[in-house]
Amino acid sequence: MGKPLFYEVMEKPATSCIIGICTTIWFYIQKKNIGYQHVGISYETAIEGHYWRLITSAFSHISVIHLVFNMSALWSLGIVEQLDYLGLGIAYYLQYTLVLVVLSGLLVLGIYHILIQRFKIEYFRRVTAVGYSCVVFGWMTILSVKQPSSKLDLFGLISLPISFAPFESLIFTSIIVPQASFLGHLSGIIVGYAIAWGLIHGMTNYWAVSMLGWIVLVFVFSLKRSGAYDFNFLEIESVTDPSLPSVRFMGNSRTLQMSSVPLGGIEIA
Repeated sequence: MGKPLFYEVMEKPATSCIIGICTTIWFYIQKKNIGYQHVGISYETAIEGHYWRLITSAFSHISVIHLVFNMSALWSLGIVEQLDYLGLGIAYYLQYTLVLVVLSGLLVLGIYHILIQRFKIEYFRRVTAVGYSCVVFGWMTILSVKQPSSKLDLFGLISLPISFAPFESLIFTSIIVPQASFLGHLSGIIVGYAIAWGLIHGMTNYWAVSMLGWIVLVFVFSLKRSGAYDFNFLEIESVTDPSLPSVRFMGNSRTLQMSSVPLGGIEIA
């Protein structure tokens, strides 16, 4: 007989919180009758400046089957929080979950860009993605490298060797659910291997908090500029140079104008 649910939740606090957040968002979407086009991300919405969708798309699910599949897999993968002896643990889990959410989403958009601009496949311009699958596939991949002896349990009925789970699940979902995002899942796998092999490393609590701060900033300002949500305390207008946005906080006479930096002059290693 397994442990009581309460003790398992205490052993996987971060995973439990994420499952709670995704489930709460799903209930809200159902109650408000919100469609995937309102929270999902596509190439077209991204180039229109709806950067906030990179976050809302990751934590939103439209169908209950989609939610249950992702959360069931995520619960099984929550074992990462208990693997401190492998250099993983709760802090590692939270830090690289943040990386997976952002980088897997950006990678999907990058692939769409190549397919649209290079190969002229216009179909991918309006393909809208939602769901936590990118992150789930990323953690499957990381665990398959860090602890290949683990098992991935789905619905408490199916148990897959974690070493093959990323590609088994990729093929399985593509066959069973034709509308599943193959490129989204593949992006999660690619970023997962990059993290597991140390190509993406060095995340600390400091960098995670800094990254989270920038995500919140971009989220709020893109919501405001896209007109998706009106923050009454915040006004964005153009001053001096029409190409440079300024930020005004209502009730304060100060105006901040963002500076322009030529991207071609920056190298990031």
